[in-house]
Amino acid sequence: MNLHRSVLLTALVTTFCLAQQPVAPPHGSHDAATGLNKDLIKDITPADFLKLGEKEKTVVITLVAVWSGANYGMNFNGYSHGKLTYAIPTGWNVEVRFVNPSPIPHSAIVVERDTTKKLQMGEPYFDKGSVTNPAQGMSLKKETFTFLADEAGEYALACGFPAHAISGHWVSLNVVDDLKVPTIQLGEAAEAKEATK
Repeated sequence: MNLHRSVLLTALVTTFCLAQQPVAPPHGSHDAATGLNKDLIKDITPADFLKLGEKEKTVVITLVAVWSGANYGMNFNGYSHGKLTYAIPTGWNVEVRFVNPSPIPHSAIVVERDTTKKLQMGEPYFDKGSVTNPAQGMSLKKETFTFLADEAGEYALACGFPAHAISGHWVSLNVVDDLKVPTIQLGEAAEAKEATK
């Protein structure tokens, strides 16, 4: 049992140290103190977090890692620990526009809600439901992925970089059979709002 804890502690410390290694920001507007590339998010507002897509039964989610300093930067759109909730009708296509303006690697992957309690996320629950190499993460980049939400349930959009989800870097994603229009709820006390164009 002590060996297991020692290995787990070593893995956590190593992961944390690796995640703190910054990469040089590209040319453009960036914050010297944080290394954030503000050009990647300059035109994004909370109104962009959920929109109806151009095609029928398609929704577009914009998911920004490190939107704010909340939860030590391990947040999506300023929220962590599942306190932002997306609700998607079963059978809809979900296009996720993931942006990481930070030099610290982050990623996005759709997993079952309980998976957020693990150090590593494994494979996405839905086919094509993640960025490329979610365990490796990416820095100062953006990537889009699309998946079909074809099974009702309680899921999470989580950071797939090891130990980030268990530290709260995830938001809720519910796929609901009787829902007609996708909704977003920003915070536990907030009222859910329907997606618009």
